[in-house]
Amino acid sequence: METTRNSADRLPTDERQSAIVAAALRLAASKSPAAITTTNLATAVGLSQGALFKHFASKDAVWLAAMASAAEDLLQILSQAAAGAPSPVAALRAVFEAHVDFVADHPGVPRLVLHQLQQAGDSPIKQCAQTLMQSHRELVQELLQKAVNTRQVAADLDIAAAATMFLGQVQGLVMQSVMSGQSDTMRKLAPRVFAIYERGIRALP
Repeated sequence: METTRNSADRLPTDERQSAIVAAALRLAASKSPAAITTTNLATAVGLSQGALFKHFASKDAVWLAAMASAAEDLLQILSQAAAGAPSPVAALRAVFEAHVDFVADHPGVPRLVLHQLQQAGDSPIKQCAQTLMQSHRELVQELLQKAVNTRQVAADLDIAAAATMFLGQVQGLVMQSVMSGQSDTMRKLAPRVFAIYERGIRALP
């Protein structure tokens, strides 16, 4: 263990911080963030608790960094998925499936988000989670408006309600995955769930 710690201590500061954040999200995949201790985090990256606190002042600081990192990665992935699609509806489908794939690959992220949203008060971590959800909603609403403008969906579509339904379906798949631990099932269901959603918003011939 000492050899591992010495090796970890020699990493540049930004790499050590990234390693700690990655370890936190890995641990959150199978354990409640509330139950993960600084000892767990330090052990996961081969550091002493003292060395851990040189990079993050508290456990909350680790979770804030983890939330910010996950939010940045997810939003970038969703934006790229939308940008690479040939039409607004195809972009909605790509965003839907990209989100599901991200969650399946990073199961600790939804656990962290759900844990923070359930907390009382308005902590920086909770605010970060809320900002992520709002940014996702804005992306979906923008794509829905483009779909209306190009007559791919019904002209009288309630965009706010359609965006809520879109996000709700993603969150429903995520919740089932968190509870069952079966991310592959979520991946398989995603295209079928979106097909039903698309049928509901499409313009009539």
